[in-house]
Amino acid sequence: MVNLGIDIGNLNFKNPVLTASGTCGYGPELDDFFDVSRLGGIVVKGTTIEPREGNAYPRMAETPSGMLNAVGLQNKGIDYFEKHIYPEIVRYDTHIIVNVNGNTIDDYVSLSERINRLEGIPAIELNISCPNVKRGGMVFGTNLDSAREVTKAVRSVYKKTLIVKLSPNVTSIVDFARVVEEEGADSVSLINTLLGMAVDVNKMRPSLSTITGGLSGPAIKPVALRMVWQVAKAVKVPVIGMGGIMNATDAIEFFLAGASAIQVGTVTFIDPVAPVKILEGIEKYMIDKGFSDIREIIGYLNK
Repeated sequence: MVNLGIDIGNLNFKNPVLTASGTCGYGPELDDFFDVSRLGGIVVKGTTIEPREGNAYPRMAETPSGMLNAVGLQNKGIDYFEKHIYPEIVRYDTHIIVNVNGNTIDDYVSLSERINRLEGIPAIELNISCPNVKRGGMVFGTNLDSAREVTKAVRSVYKKTLIVKLSPNVTSIVDFARVVEEEGADSVSLINTLLGMAVDVNKMRPSLSTITGGLSGPAIKPVALRMVWQVAKAVKVPVIGMGGIMNATDAIEFFLAGASAIQVGTVTFIDPVAPVKILEGIEKYMIDKGFSDIREIIGYLNK
């Protein structure tokens, strides 16, 4: 038997494989492919106070070994989520985590207060790092004072597990991890997408309506892995790693570098069953190597 359970804050996860926000909707989108309850958790798509239409099309573009997106947090707002989505997804036997977004600190606080009242949501992922919205998002994630202020404000009203999602588009991601840890974050998740762009040479125009967008996929894995390794050594709270994880081998690299859990995202666009395959691959690796507990390999590079 292999124990894949991990703890983040006061929350126990049956295994360390989660979906990444913005890539798998709210969970039911995956029902036709596998039992979502097999996963350790689902991080639902970005949610805001008011409905958002998102950015104009085109807002996705394929790139070598990755993809760019500038969706812009399209969602129907917290009222719709509470009335229509929440009742459907609480049936899952896994942890539901809401990715929280805002234009202002008041937005983040108000939304966190609303979600705090939902019994079936045990955690939020505070997204201070989205690179494809004009207001909020990366404004908080690339300024230390702003990151500190928004984390402190949300922590004062949100009483459950608080995960803060960090931006790679900074000089030192370690500094941001330390700041949000100081202000009460139970965990940090990293990395969000890297800011990039692409050009359509036939149209002689940018491939995205917003010109720039967030780069994800295997192209960013070496950067993500390096940042997870750096942050895991610098903070005491658990690190959730993501960025270009395509298979179990990729996931295991993140564990060895110090991640306590991982999120699977872009790969689901080409293989929706990838999260389960990765989970099964992790278990096989543990058995083959003679490990009985996932904690034995977390941060192994520094042991």
